[in-house]
Amino acid sequence: MGSRSPAGITDTELDVLKALWSEGSSTIRELTNLIYPEGGTAHYATVQKLLDRLESKAFVKRGQRGRLNEYSAAIGREAMISRGLQETAERLCEGSLSPLLTQLIGSGRLTTEELSSLRELVDRLERETKGDSE
Repeated sequence: MGSRSPAGITDTELDVLKALWSEGSSTIRELTNLIYPEGGTAHYATVQKLLDRLESKAFVKRGQRGRLNEYSAAIGREAMISRGLQETAERLCEGSLSPLLTQLIGSGRLTTEELSSLRELVDRLERETKGDSE
C-alpha cells in the first residue's frame, strides 16, 4: 500500500482517481488496462479493491453499463486539490493558507501563463473584496 496523500487517500487510490479524471467513467477492466498495461488477474483484483475503498470514502460512485459496473469520480480534481491544501495548511500552518501559497509561488516553477493567471485571480479577488466592503 502506498503512502497517504494529504486528502486521506493512498497514492495508489489517487492513481485510480487520476485515471477516472482523465478517462471519465470506466469499468474495472478499462482502469486495470490503463493503470497496469501488462497486468493480469492480480492487478484486476487490486483495482477492484481500490475502487471499493474509494467508493466507501465517497470519492468514487458506481453505476451500470449494461451488466458491468462502471465507476466515475465523485470528487473533482479541483475539489481534491483544495481539500489536500487545506489539510496540509491545518497540519503545518495552523490553518493559514498564506505560508503554504507563498512557498508554492516562491518556488519559482511557475510559467509566464501561470503567473498571468495568478495575477488575474488576485486582481479579481481584490475587486470582489472591495465591492463587499463598500
